Amino acid sequence: MTEDELARRGIDLEKPNAARVYDYILGGQLNYAVDRMFAEQVLTAQPNARERARLNRQWLRRAIRFGMDQGIRQFLDIGSGMPTVGHVHEVAQAADPTSRVVYVDNEPVAVAHSEIVLENNENAAMVYADAEFPDDVLEHDTTEMMLDLDQPVMVVMALFVHFIPDEREPARLLAAYRDALAPGSYLALSSATHERQSDETARAVAMYKKSSNPVIPRSADELRALVDGFEIVDPGVVFIPQWRPNSTDDMPADPTECGGLALVARKN
Repeated sequence: MTEDELARRGIDLEKPNAARVYDYILGGQLNYAVDRMFAEQVLTAQPNARERARLNRQWLRRAIRFGMDQGIRQFLDIGSGMPTVGHVHEVAQAADPTSRVVYVDNEPVAVAHSEIVLENNENAAMVYADAEFPDDVLEHDTTEMMLDLDQPVMVVMALFVHFIPDEREPARLLAAYRDALAPGSYLALSSATHERQSDETARAVAMYKKSSNPVIPRSADELRALVDGFEIVDPGVVFIPQWRPNSTDDMPADPTECGGLALVARKN
């Protein structure tokens, strides 16, 4: 993008951005020098960061397929980030091309590139909004056009809530989305954790305090509290690769090294 386009979209290149850093760690190209420099520092502090990103992406695909098996054909991906390979619409529409997907992010580069990727996909769209204001998401023209909230939806929050500190009331935020959903809807959530983590993880978390998106790792009990009002499905709140692995490729020798927890929960 030109400097004028960067300014128009409000893109700040003074600090690394979590969505662009994650894109670089996954091997993408939708990032800038400031993001790459920060990502390399993270990789030095946390050498298995790429493996962690891969495991989270595998979990996301499994969660979407689980939703499809429960009859879900509508997905709302909160804090979706960059349109990397194996994103929600690719997984859902491979099983049923009529599945409808709305992505939400407030990172201008993620939004711009997602709009390009989804340009010819009539059943997937991008919403440029701050997901911490649920009404801005749920009442957005695109969301209302794409999703029928009177029917079950799977809300995806992959590595999203750990960017929301306690003082911004993440439990109330999740409750707002929950209350807008029809019975039979699902929430798929993953988050960084401090449980059984090494000093390497602590150093990486400390580094993110210098970015635009500080990370707040949480325990399994804290995540259970955040999803109050949902019924957590088996196997509960577990380390990311332990959530319904398909094969040994999904399960590293030490699942705790993934650095995060995952769950899927149902609104009854």
